[in-house]
Amino acid sequence: MTQRWVAVPGGRLNVLDEGAGPPIVLLHAGIANLRAWDAMTPALVAAGHRVVRYDQRGFGETVTEDVPFSNRADVVALLDALAIGRAALVGNSRGGTVAFDTAIEFPDRVAAVIGVGAGLGGFDGGGTPLEYELAEAMDALESAAPPDPAAIADIDVRAWVDGPGQPETRVAAAVRDAVREMDADIYRAGRVNGQPIALDPVANDRLAALRVPVLAVAGALDFTESAAMARHLEANAPNARALIWDDVAHMIGMEVPERLAEAITAFLAPLATWD
Repeated sequence: MTQRWVAVPGGRLNVLDEGAGPPIVLLHAGIANLRAWDAMTPALVAAGHRVVRYDQRGFGETVTEDVPFSNRADVVALLDALAIGRAALVGNSRGGTVAFDTAIEFPDRVAAVIGVGAGLGGFDGGGTPLEYELAEAMDALESAAPPDPAAIADIDVRAWVDGPGQPETRVAAAVRDAVREMDADIYRAGRVNGQPIALDPVANDRLAALRVPVLAVAGALDFTESAAMARHLEANAPNARALIWDDVAHMIGMEVPERLAEAITAFLAPLATWD
């Protein structure tokens, strides 16, 4: 494993790079950082892939000035710095939004996209009363001044790790604790997040341009929008397939890392190689 720093306009990305073979870039969720992929990365490396993961701006050890920036351009800057022509992008939640956006804006740099409980810009899949209640509570905590990192992390773990209405014992304590630590760190005093520039028009209005192979993995114990989005992609993107697992929620790569790694490698196998 090699740690690298990749310069981007107004900041630098903290990057881990390991393995050899067709490259995969892992994009973490908005409640985590690159450590969320710790358990899954060895299986992808063992399957013959070069695996690159990094902290996005506002997360982990990456640093940024308070400047406008494009998450898509950051992905391309990362590929350029590591001499990678094309990569498969695996994105969880917010990271999935970045992956789909990047594939639309820079199609020549992306070989495939695997969305994992992924977001899709402009898509609204609805939700249950409990889910709306949780979302309102999370929004209220995040908008408080100053925010309470511990309180935010607690509700995020209940909502995203356990799953709406699921018991606190459903997921291993080590996974819950790891997410709580990563999430609380996002709200520490003094952290600078930068000013992300959204893709315009949004991805949901440009699905015809999402021509790379897409696998959308979602958990039935997640917010209902997650599975709805996966099925929406399958129905509306040119080359997309949905995979819904009944026994997982949002942080699938931490809940069942080996299973997800196997699904990713099987999906990518027909592509043979890229870059």
